[in-house]
Amino acid sequence: MARVLPILLILIAISFPYLNSADRHSHEESILECLYSQNYNNTISQVTFTPTNSSYDSILQFSIKNSRFNTSASPKPVLIVTPDSIPQIQTTILCSKKHKFQIRIRSGGHDYEGLSYTSPDHNSSFLILDLISFRNISIDLAQQTAWIQPAVTTGELYYRIAEKSSTLAFPSGICPTWGTLLRKYGLAADNVLDTRVIDAEGRILDRASMGEDMFWAIRGGGGNTFGIVIAWKIKLVPVPASVTACTVTRTLEQNATEIVHRSTGSAKFKGKSDYVKEPIPISGFEGIWEKLKEVGVQTGGLILASYGGKMSEIPESSIPFPHRAGNIYQVEEVAFWVEDGVEAADGYLNWLRGLYEYMTPYVSKNPREAYANYRDLDIGRNGGGGEGDYRRARSWGSSYYKNNFDRLVRVKTAVDPANFFRNEQSIPPLSSWR
Repeated sequence: MARVLPILLILIAISFPYLNSADRHSHEESILECLYSQNYNNTISQVTFTPTNSSYDSILQFSIKNSRFNTSASPKPVLIVTPDSIPQIQTTILCSKKHKFQIRIRSGGHDYEGLSYTSPDHNSSFLILDLISFRNISIDLAQQTAWIQPAVTTGELYYRIAEKSSTLAFPSGICPTWGTLLRKYGLAADNVLDTRVIDAEGRILDRASMGEDMFWAIRGGGGNTFGIVIAWKIKLVPVPASVTACTVTRTLEQNATEIVHRSTGSAKFKGKSDYVKEPIPISGFEGIWEKLKEVGVQTGGLILASYGGKMSEIPESSIPFPHRAGNIYQVEEVAFWVEDGVEAADGYLNWLRGLYEYMTPYVSKNPREAYANYRDLDIGRNGGGGEGDYRRARSWGSSYYKNNFDRLVRVKTAVDPANFFRNEQSIPPLSSWR
């Protein structure tokens, strides 16, 4: 009998993975059945892709901007839906809720930690709702406004505006929610006039029907938190007709070919952010140059974005983004690399974290502020599968949103108390207090 028990335990241990796999397969089949049965004319089947589809990999990888999350070890979605109509989005939301599937929402694939298309939690089944087909732009020159859909890139928007006017623009351009016009006109979110959002119940809301609290929250309170934005109404701003361009000239001996590859290829990267309120002394910059030399040219960097002007005039509570008056500039500490493998990645990540630690005396404190769109899971995260915990979330929430964090939590509690829309750094509802 003593020998039978270990054998029995081994058999049980071997059986569990198969049971889990069978349950998982049944779970996936259930949501597919739900999607196909609820969508009119079954058109959603034409835009739903599972790993068995030949186009699954190309669709998954198309909008991945950070190849750090495009490896064989990266968690993959059990299915991808690329809706081309609003009813298909609503169906995906309702079926995901019914079958308890976590949903990741992707438009441009810009998320610094890849949370719009992957999950750090390897035990969490998820699907991607990819809004790549929602890229319409409608410009009203008379009103100096435009309606844009979520998959529109900054380049596409600028091009369409320039087609119609040489003296109108939109204050975006880097990141892409802030740009070279921020000292004149503020952030992109400061220039949003209206929106269309689908909430966790599948309802379509605009500014009037959602109310000012939710409208405030979605303009900078984080993606995949309050609902799915299907359109923004933005205010266009006047600019001079002349354009200033910058060119970089390099010879072949100066690695011009390498620069081309670096600017157009897909690299792995990790970014962190800070805010500087007092001038960094010369000795501080000398130390920074030494840190940058450690990894070599073009593999690590420090990007400084000047603040002031309009940014200092807008109150911290105007929208969730609070980093206004008192900031000289924003800093992005970043590392890029092309080498594959965990060892190479760890080397660059450790270097970046060392640079971040070095910056501590020169940046904001209590909290050490950070920019939400340079998402950084190092400063804190929600639990597995994005399950929120209010106290835990304050570790990163106060850095991104300062005193606006609690208001975001109250809005989340009102519009999505069950925390359907979530990820590792989404705003949690108050019901998550533990």
